[in-house]
Amino acid sequence: MKFTIFQESRIGKRKNNQDRIAHCYTRDALLMVLADGMGGHLHGEIASHIAMQSVTQSFQRKAQPVLVDPALFLSQAITAAHNAILDYAFDKSLSEVPRTTVVVCVVQGCYAYWAHAGDSRLYLLREGRIHSQTHDHSRVQLMMDQGLLDVHSAATHPNRNRIYSCLGGTQPPQIDFSRRTMLRNGDIVMLCSDGAWGPLGNENIVRGLSGANPIEAVPRMLSQAEEKAGAGCDNLSMVAMAWLDEMAQAIADVVSTQTMALTDFTTQMDTFDRLHPPAGSSVDLTEDEIERAIAEINTAIRKFTK
Repeated sequence: MKFTIFQESRIGKRKNNQDRIAHCYTRDALLMVLADGMGGHLHGEIASHIAMQSVTQSFQRKAQPVLVDPALFLSQAITAAHNAILDYAFDKSLSEVPRTTVVVCVVQGCYAYWAHAGDSRLYLLREGRIHSQTHDHSRVQLMMDQGLLDVHSAATHPNRNRIYSCLGGTQPPQIDFSRRTMLRNGDIVMLCSDGAWGPLGNENIVRGLSGANPIEAVPRMLSQAEEKAGAGCDNLSMVAMAWLDEMAQAIADVVSTQTMALTDFTTQMDTFDRLHPPAGSSVDLTEDEIERAIAEINTAIRKFTK
């Protein structure tokens, strides 16, 4: 495989960052995952962290160096993450189960497969336009589908952040799966949270990513989203990958997995403590709280990742 990839998550104007992003690849398969947590202090980010870490660890175990069935992997990995969140809430005797959106993409054999629950999005850009895009599981999207709202009204609707499918919560998630999609040279696959796509809009996303190197485009687009969102800027995260076929001319920063060993994998995954505000913040966690949260997350994940 040949591709260029970059990911970044920012806290925006919030007190803590409930977004989580990761990517991982073997010689012949690539995973990208993004989760946007919802809930009170700490619990939303624990839900998103469980989702990200659980899916990534499942990929590391099963992609040796390919997944037997990528679509089945997506279903099983996302369901396991949902169950791990429920188990965490049960063990902690929480009155409300923490929740998170999730969007996951696997690339294998020149094909992309993706699945999502909630309003975190995946975009596939091809030749300067949106070739595919996930469909939000939100009340505003339902109203748009029914012709009750247009795009401009939806952007400012008071219920624009209310979603009806997620991991955690009281109902099993509605998970939407893509068709197997062949990638072409120059295609860009991008995952982002609503803190990024909301302020940017589709036109700016296309303009920012088309023909661009993700290493340069992602930070530039997040800065643009922060500026547009202003004082109400939410957490915002993005991971983007530009696909190159084997005959494509080599450019700077291209990952080529050809020489990787069959059992090797490379992972970039958010760590729990790295995403908290600086010391002195009113919501800053102590080292003991962080260590305890990490241990509880790992315990919940182990039960559902055999």
